[in-house]
Amino acid sequence: MFNKIHHIAIIGSDYNKSKEFYVKKLGFEIVRENFRSAKQDYKIDLKCGDSEIELFIVKNAPKRVSNPEALGLRHLAFKVESVNDTVEELNKLGIECEPVRMDDYTHKAMTFFRDPDNLPIEIHE
Repeated sequence: MFNKIHHIAIIGSDYNKSKEFYVKKLGFEIVRENFRSAKQDYKIDLKCGDSEIELFIVKNAPKRVSNPEALGLRHLAFKVESVNDTVEELNKLGIECEPVRMDDYTHKAMTFFRDPDNLPIEIHE
C-alpha cells in the first residue's frame, strides 16, 4: 500500500531567508521553483537524498505553535553520518544547535536546530 514518504511540505514566511537556509546552508538541491499566481505564493521543490521537500512561501501565514507543542507535525528529522561534524558545520553557517545528546531509545547521537520560521529540525546518526 505505502512504499515511502513522497514529500514533506513546509510553509515559510520569507522567500529569501527560507531559500538561503534550505539551499545555501543545508545544501538541498532545487528541483523546481514556481510562483503560483492563483495563490500568490512560491513553491520550491527541494531534493534531499532520495526525498523531496515542498517549500511554500506564504506571506502572512499564522505563526507555528512550537511551545507548548500542538497537534500535528512535531519536527523534521534527517539522518547524518556524524552529528558532531554536522553541528560544527551548521555553527560555521551561523545556525545554533541544541547540545548533542544520546537518544534514549536508539542510543545514537542527536540534536535539534530551527529553521527561519522556528520549525524544529532534528539531526540523528
